[in-house]
Amino acid sequence: MRRTLAFIATTLLLTSCAAAQKVASLPPLALAAETTAAPAAPTLLTENHFARDGMGTLTEAQLKDILQAPVFLEEKARVGIVPVREGYGADEELPLAGVPGALAATLDETGLFEVVSEVSTDFPATGSLAGLRELAARYRADYLLLYRHRFVDTVYPSGWGWTWATLVGPMIAPANVLETEGVIEATLFDVKTGTILFTTFERMREKQEETVLDTERKQKALKERVLETATAKISDAVVAQVRRLAAARPHEGAVAAVGGAE
Repeated sequence: MRRTLAFIATTLLLTSCAAAQKVASLPPLALAAETTAAPAAPTLLTENHFARDGMGTLTEAQLKDILQAPVFLEEKARVGIVPVREGYGADEELPLAGVPGALAATLDETGLFEVVSEVSTDFPATGSLAGLRELAARYRADYLLLYRHRFVDTVYPSGWGWTWATLVGPMIAPANVLETEGVIEATLFDVKTGTILFTTFERMREKQEETVLDTERKQKALKERVLETATAKISDAVVAQVRRLAAARPHEGAVAAVGGAE
């Protein structure tokens, strides 16, 4: 038994010494590589792995062509400002809102477009985006700035609601709270490619206490005041986006290289 234990102890001692000599003989770089493995470089995601997603009319190749193309505002371009409704069909209602006119004036002042014009939606055109492209062709506009606003109105009792018990009280006391929430949207539509260069939103909310008389007219006046206040904000946001697109214009020759010319 003593001889067996001595043999095992000697074997372990010799093995440890050999391992220590091997580590000591390695160069510092090799030692570091063996002790701490460097993390692998991340792999870029370039393929669509969602095979069940419906691509509609776009193929994978077309999608990649669109996403890889440079995004910028062309020089000496023409732009039209057109009110739209749900589904981005041209809004054929009376153009009572003054925001499109203010947007046209603001964009014209930037000097980034050759011509800036409001677009009349009375000209014959089909619905949705196809109709917008027809209108753009009539105006010979390279871009359309699509404008729309939407509101949600709410009426509820104010702190003067107790006057309802007097019947006459709500006629003279501000027993109603008129509240309106809305959003202004401005989208720059590239007519030639059918792509969207940007969309910007301006969100609004306003309320006031009123009597119960002529509530519909008062709500309309409230929305008009909100739109007037938001006009400057949406105009500034649009101009900021347009300036970024103009600054992104490729240098002369760069577009030809991307398009494969020469």
